[in-house]
Amino acid sequence: MLIGEAPGRDEDLQGKPFVGRAGQLLDLMLAAIGLSEDHVYITNTVYWRPPGNRTPTPEEVEACAPFLARQIELLAPKILVLLGGAAAKNILGVTEGIMRLRGKWLSYPCAAGAITTLATLHPAYLLRNPDAKRYAWRDLLMVKEALQA
Repeated sequence: MLIGEAPGRDEDLQGKPFVGRAGQLLDLMLAAIGLSEDHVYITNTVYWRPPGNRTPTPEEVEACAPFLARQIELLAPKILVLLGGAAAKNILGVTEGIMRLRGKWLSYPCAAGAITTLATLHPAYLLRNPDAKRYAWRDLLMVKEALQA
């Protein structure tokens, strides 16, 4: 299960997460480790596009949190991948930045037990900062290895 922050313009128009340029990159990233959208569930911490494409407010995140928690519980994924700092902070309830969180296994507590979780860089960030793709690649290799275990 992959979780991003909130829909952008393209996602809002199509009603589906990660369909714009960042979504195309995410598809390539998944393909690089042998996955496709058929193998993963993709959602966001907030289900609507915030006005002006701004960062969701804490109130917006809080309004969606019970629904997202229930999705996670029902899907019971083997691994949660949190795309970007905002998703990682909101899901894990931490204050560290994404560069401190990424690259190490974390844990998401839920009713069925803890779910193995990995925070990584958001594909939109990677489009703006191509040099950071090496970090995301390392994270993806960790996911691939964990799924094969």
